[in-house]
Amino acid sequence: MINKRTFCAVATALLLGLSLGSGLAQENKEISLTLEDSILRALKNNLNVAAEVINPGLTSATVSQARQMYAPTIEIGLTGNRLEQLSTWSLQSAGSYVNRSTSTSAAITQRIPFGGTLQAGLSYDYSYSPNELFQSYNPSYTSRLNLVLKQPLLKNFGWTVSRKEIIIAQNNFEVSRSQFRDTLVATVYSVESAYWNLVYSIESLKTLRLSLDSGKDLLAKTKREVQVGTKAPIEVLNAEATVARREADILQAEALVKRSQDQLRTLLNIEVDPSARGLALVPADKPEFKPYTITLEEALAKAMTHRPDLDVAKSTIALKQVNFRVAKNQRLPQLDLQLVKASPGISGQQYIYDENNPFLPPTPGDPGSAGAAFRDAFKFLYNNWTAGVTLTVPFGDVFGKAQYAYAKLDLEQAQARLKTQEQQVFLEVSDAVRSLETAAKSVDAYRIARELAEKQLEAEMKKLNVGMSTNYFVLTYQDALASARSMEIKALVDYNVAVANIAKATGSTLEDRGITLSDYIK
Repeated sequence: MINKRTFCAVATALLLGLSLGSGLAQENKEISLTLEDSILRALKNNLNVAAEVINPGLTSATVSQARQMYAPTIEIGLTGNRLEQLSTWSLQSAGSYVNRSTSTSAAITQRIPFGGTLQAGLSYDYSYSPNELFQSYNPSYTSRLNLVLKQPLLKNFGWTVSRKEIIIAQNNFEVSRSQFRDTLVATVYSVESAYWNLVYSIESLKTLRLSLDSGKDLLAKTKREVQVGTKAPIEVLNAEATVARREADILQAEALVKRSQDQLRTLLNIEVDPSARGLALVPADKPEFKPYTITLEEALAKAMTHRPDLDVAKSTIALKQVNFRVAKNQRLPQLDLQLVKASPGISGQQYIYDENNPFLPPTPGDPGSAGAAFRDAFKFLYNNWTAGVTLTVPFGDVFGKAQYAYAKLDLEQAQARLKTQEQQVFLEVSDAVRSLETAAKSVDAYRIARELAEKQLEAEMKKLNVGMSTNYFVLTYQDALASARSMEIKALVDYNVAVANIAKATGSTLEDRGITLSDYIK
C-alpha cells in the first residue's frame, strides 16, 4: 500500500512535469525579445549588414595593393655566350676566332616620394678569347656598380601626384567605412521602429479585446434586463451591432500584429537561427517616457560631426581634389632629371707587353680574380658620373586640357552636392527635433485624454445603472476609452521612435549604443 508521503511525491512530480511541458510548449510557440536583443540579432544576421560588411574588406585589400608601388623591385639577369667565327683581322690568330663570355646583373629599384626612382645596379662580365692577341687581361673579369636617380621636375612631380593610387584607395576605404556605418545606423533605426510598431499593434489588440469583453458583458446584462422587461429589445440590437463591429476590428488588429512580426522577423533574419524558426516574436519591453531634450543647435552640431553620409560627401570632395591636382599637374611640360654615378672594376689574367717592342711575347702578370674586380668597383676608384635633363613639351595638348576641365567641374559639382546635402541634413534634423517635442507633449495630452475617457465611462455606467442613460451612450464611451488607450500607447511608441530618429538624424546611433566598427570590421 502506498503511504501518504510517497503519494504526495508522485503527485508533485506529475504536476511539475505538466508545468514544464506546458512551459516548453509555450516556448515552442513564441520567443520573447528585448529591444537590445533585437538590435544585436539584426546587426549579426541582417542581410544588408552582411552584404555591406564585405566592402571595407575589399577596399582595404586595394589599399594594400596600391602600397605595393613603393615596394622595391629586384631584377636579376644571367646571359651566357659562345662566339666562334673566322678570324677577320690581324689581332686575331689565323683560323677561327673563339670568345666565351658570361654576363650577370642585379638591380634594385625603389620608387621614392615626389615621383622619382632610385636604382642600385651591379653587373659582372667574364670574357675569354684563347686565340686573340694583344689583350691586357685574358680572361677578364669586369664589374660595374651603378647608382641611378631619375626624378621628374615638373610633370609627375609632387607628393600627391606620385601617391595618387594610394590616396584614392585610402579614400575609398574611408568611404566604405562610412557607408557601412550608415547601414548600421539605418538598420538600428529600422529595428527600433519595427519593434515599437509591433509593441503598439500588440497593445492595441489587447485594448480592443478589453473593449470587446466590456461589450459582451454589457450585451449579456442587457439581455437579462430585456427578459425581465426593464429594457427595450432595441437595446440588445445596439449592443450586438457594437460587439460584431469590435470583433471585426480585432480581426484586423490580429492581421496587423502578424504583419508587424513579419517586418521585424525580416530585419532580424530570424530564420538563420534554427532555435527561433517559426516562433512568434513577442516584445519584452514596454514603451516608457524617459525625458530627453536636445536643442536644434546641439542636434545640428552632432549631425555635422557624426553623419556618415556627410563623411562620404567630404571624402568624395577630397578625392575630387586629388584628381584636380593631378590633372593640373599633367598640363605641365615634362622635365626629367637623371643622375648616374658609376664605379667600374676590372681584373683577370694580366699580360705585360714590352713597351719598346709590343710584338714580343707578353709576360704573364697577376692572375686576378672576380673578387678583385668587385672590390675595385665598391672602392669607387674612378670618378665617373653623368647628369642630364630632358624636356618634353606637347603641342596641342587637347587631352590634358579636357581632363583638367573635367576634373575642375567634377570638383565643383561635388562641393555643390555637399552644400545641398547639408541643407537636407538641416531639414531632417529640424524635423526630428520638432517631432520629438510634439511626441513628448502628445504623451501627456493622450494620458489626460485617457483618464478623462475612463471617468466619462464610469459616470455613464452609473447613470445607466439608475436608468438615466442607454446602452448607446455607454457603448460610445467604451469606444472612446478604447481609442484613448490606443492613442496613449501610440503616443508613447511615437515618442520612443522619435528619440531613435533623433539619433539617426544626428548620426549618433552607434556612439549612443556603444557600437563600434571594430566589432564588425577586422
